[in-house]
Amino acid sequence: MAHLRFDPDPACDVLVAGGGPAGAATAAHLARAGLRVTLLDRQRFPRDKVCGDFVGPAAMVELDALGVTGVPEYRATNVIRHAAVHLNGVELIRQPLPQVEGMPAYGRVIPRMLLDAWLLDAARRAGANLVEGVRVTGFDAGPHGVTVAAERDREPCTFRARLLVGADGSNSVVARTLRGSVPPDEDRIVAVRAYYDGDSGPEDRCDLYFTGESFPGYYWLFPTGGGRANVGVGMVLETLPPTGDHLRGLLLDLVARDPALSARLEGARMEGKVVGWPLTTYDARLPVVGERVMLVGDAAGFINPLNGEGIQYALVSARWAAETVADAVAADDFSVARLKTYAARAERELRYDMALAGLVVHLIRNRHLTPVWLEALKVISSRARVDREYAAVAGGILAGLAPARDALTFRVVGRTLEQAVRSLGMSLAWNALKGPRNLSRLGRGVAGGSAAMVAGVLQDPLALFDWVVGALRQGGELAGQFGAHVLDGGAAPDPPVAFEGEEVRLQIPLDHVHHDLLHQPPVV
Repeated sequence: MAHLRFDPDPACDVLVAGGGPAGAATAAHLARAGLRVTLLDRQRFPRDKVCGDFVGPAAMVELDALGVTGVPEYRATNVIRHAAVHLNGVELIRQPLPQVEGMPAYGRVIPRMLLDAWLLDAARRAGANLVEGVRVTGFDAGPHGVTVAAERDREPCTFRARLLVGADGSNSVVARTLRGSVPPDEDRIVAVRAYYDGDSGPEDRCDLYFTGESFPGYYWLFPTGGGRANVGVGMVLETLPPTGDHLRGLLLDLVARDPALSARLEGARMEGKVVGWPLTTYDARLPVVGERVMLVGDAAGFINPLNGEGIQYALVSARWAAETVADAVAADDFSVARLKTYAARAERELRYDMALAGLVVHLIRNRHLTPVWLEALKVISSRARVDREYAAVAGGILAGLAPARDALTFRVVGRTLEQAVRSLGMSLAWNALKGPRNLSRLGRGVAGGSAAMVAGVLQDPLALFDWVVGALRQGGELAGQFGAHVLDGGAAPDPPVAFEGEEVRLQIPLDHVHHDLLHQPPVV
C-alpha cells in the first residue's frame, strides 16, 4: 500500500480540520491576518448539510465581517421578518423579529449548500489552502508542532502544522482525541429535515410548532423562497421515559396531521429524502483547548440545547479562536496556558446562558411532565401577545439576539408568574360560569391528570433518581454562574468588534462590520 505524506512547509501555521462555517470562518480570519492556513475536509464542495438553514441577525453580522454579504447570490436569499409559534395546531403568537441595536431586524434562510460554499470561497480568497476529500483520523501534538493523521482516497497521509483547529462537527475526531471519549447521550440532540416544494405561507415568516408528540423538542418550517421550505423536527436524545419515536416517521406524521403545518403545506411535495444528523450541545465540563489544539463550533459543543442554534456560535467562536491564534503565533507559544485565553472567552460569553438553557432542557426531558411544560408555553405566549417589552425579551432569546440570562430578571419572572396566576384565574372563572357541575368535572380532571403524571414519574424510580440528580447538577451550575455574574457586576457579553491587540502585530480585520449590512435594504 502506498503511503502518502503531505509535508507543508514549516511556515504553515494552522491546520483547520473541517470546512463548515466554523472551520471556513476560522481559516478566513487567520489567512486575512497573514497566517498560512491549510483547510481540510472529508467531502468535496459544494455539498449539502443537515440544518434548519435559518441564519439569524447575529450570524449575519459575522458573515458581513467575512465579506459573504457582498456575494450577489446572498442578497437574493429569502428574508425572514416574522415568526409564529403554534401549539397543537393552534397559533399562539405571531411577532416580528426583535430589533437589536447594531443588528438587522431580519434574518435569512440560506441552504447550507450555498452558505458553506460562500464561506469556503471567503477563506480561499483570503489565501487559505483547501484540501478536499481528506478524513482526519487523529493527531499527536509535540514540542515542535502537531502531526495530523488522515486518509485521502483510502490511503493514509500525514499533515504537520504549528497548531490544529478542530472544526469537524458534532462527531469530531479532533474533539474525541482531545477529550478521550465520545459525547455523552445527555449532550445530544437528534434532528431530521426535508425540503418541500409548494409552501403556501408567507415567505417572510418562519413557523415553530410544539406538540406532546414531538416534546421535548419542536418542529419547524423555514421558507427558503419561491414556495420552497425547510421542514424538520428535533428532539433531545435522552428522555424519561425513553422515546421510541423514529424521527423520520414522526416528521411525516406531523406534516400530515398538524392542522397548522398541513394547511401551509397543502398540495406541497417533498423533494429528495428526509435526512438527519446528531448534534452535540454545550458541556462546560469538557475542554475546548489542549497543547497545540483548539475546538470551534459544533466540534466544541457550541450548540444551544434550548433551540439547537449552531451557525451563530460557529461563526463567533471562529472569530474568538482567530484572535487567540494570532496572539499565540506572535508569541510562538501554543501551550494550553496561552490557548486558554480562547477557552476563557468562550466561557465568559456562553457558560451562563448555556447553564440556563441546559437546566430547562434537562427539566423537559421528563416526558411525564409534558402537559406542565406545554401549559408554561401557553402562559409565556399569552404574556408576549399583550406585553411588547416581554415579547422582545422572549423573542430575542429564541432568535439568539438576547442572552438567555435575561429570562431570569425580576421583570420577566414576575410578569410570567403574574400571567400564570391570571390565566389560572380566568380559566377557573370561565368554568365556574358554566355551572358547579362543570367546575367539579374540571377539578376531577385536574386531579386525575396530576395523579397520572405522578404515577408515570414513579414507574421507574432509578431513572427518576438520575433525572433528579441531573436537575440538581444543572441547577448548581446555573447558581454558580448566576453568582459569578453578580460578583462580576452583571457584565454583558462582549460585542462583535474589531480585534485590537496592543502587543500583537497580526490583527483580525473586522472593522467593516455592519457597513453594507445595516445601511442597505435587503432584496426580497
